[in-house]
Amino acid sequence: MTAPVRFPRFFVTSPAPCPYLPGKTERKVFTELKGPHSEQLNDALGRIGFRRSQTVAYRPSCEGCKACVSVRVAAHDFAPSKAQRRVINRNADLIVTECRPWATAEQFVLLQKYLEHRHPGGGMAAMDEVDYADMVEHTSVSSFVIEYREQMPDGGAGRLVAACLTDRQADGLSMIYSFYDPEIEDRNGLGNFVILDHIRRASEAGLPYVYLGYWVEGSDRMRYKVRFRPLEVLSSEGWRRLGDAEQRALIESAASGAGLRGPATDGCTKDNAPSTQAEFKLA
Repeated sequence: MTAPVRFPRFFVTSPAPCPYLPGKTERKVFTELKGPHSEQLNDALGRIGFRRSQTVAYRPSCEGCKACVSVRVAAHDFAPSKAQRRVINRNADLIVTECRPWATAEQFVLLQKYLEHRHPGGGMAAMDEVDYADMVEHTSVSSFVIEYREQMPDGGAGRLVAACLTDRQADGLSMIYSFYDPEIEDRNGLGNFVILDHIRRASEAGLPYVYLGYWVEGSDRMRYKVRFRPLEVLSSEGWRRLGDAEQRALIESAASGAGLRGPATDGCTKDNAPSTQAEFKLA
């Protein structure tokens, strides 16, 4: 491994209001992903909790707070719950296509609809088509967009109902950002189905993990992540798989908080980075 990979330059963002926990302040440490070794650098940083936003890798670095915890699903050992099997069966007719990282107007319209319903007032609400294209197309690693479409009567691909920007890493799939149509009543659980499909795809490709980004205990917007098991969490001692009883308690806690989703705090997205590229600008 050459020096540019082993010794990247790291920077810290200015303090800003935390998008997940009221009254908290967040900072991020980040580095640029550029040059011939950007793929290897992104893989290495992904294993220690970094996320990608365009050509930047970042992770939280907040004073006095470690609430943001990196989580990943162990794809090979995953067994869907009864509820997750129902979600799979309900959406099994969707046509799933892996596309190159190229933004389309159809994707952007779906994203806007998703944000209006799920994250009103969040930082991504102000995105225009150019911003969305930057989010998808400005990548220096192996990325793609997975599209989920309804099936036409003739068997062809029809309306786009969900999509996910995904990175393929050496040890798994990293879900950068997913969005879906929240108004289709007969397809409850579309967002969960996208995750379940990624777990299946990773397992079939021989990749051990699906990276879900950060989980924040006490944040209603992160509750869905604990329902996928076995789940592994990153601590100062490395990755640790949650025990059955521990994860069951978290799932029960998440279920008791169902329906508590409120408006996003200022600048908030569901997993932070895509809307905040400006904070990574270097002077």
